[in-house]
Amino acid sequence: MKKFTLAISGFAFSTFTLANPLSVHVLNQETGLPSSNIAVTLEAQQGEKWIKLNEAKTDENGRIKGLYPAETDLQKGVYRVTFKTGDWFKANNKRTFFPEVPVVFVIDGSLDHYHIPLLLSSYGYSTYRGN
Repeated sequence: MKKFTLAISGFAFSTFTLANPLSVHVLNQETGLPSSNIAVTLEAQQGEKWIKLNEAKTDENGRIKGLYPAETDLQKGVYRVTFKTGDWFKANNKRTFFPEVPVVFVIDGSLDHYHIPLLLSSYGYSTYRGN
């Protein structure tokens, strides 16, 4: 019985430590569908400069489940996620007013996970702190 309990406990611990602390999600507000294949970059502010930490593309569900650099401890600070929306609209034969959407936010350490959703249309967008 102890082996079973330890195995379960070890599995739960491994799952928790492997979870990425930053995710994003993009939905097309015009269609209500996920926006796949949007390039997204993550940068950290260091003084007057932005330092690129990672980049990825949204999956078929419009998500990037792990945008923070893998196996890196979450650091407090100011971050910027930039959604390369112009490339996505062009690839989908649509015009847009916004070639990219930068979202600047603060990681204050009060949460284990930060989620940045983006609701996107050709001439507008909305974002908020998700969960």
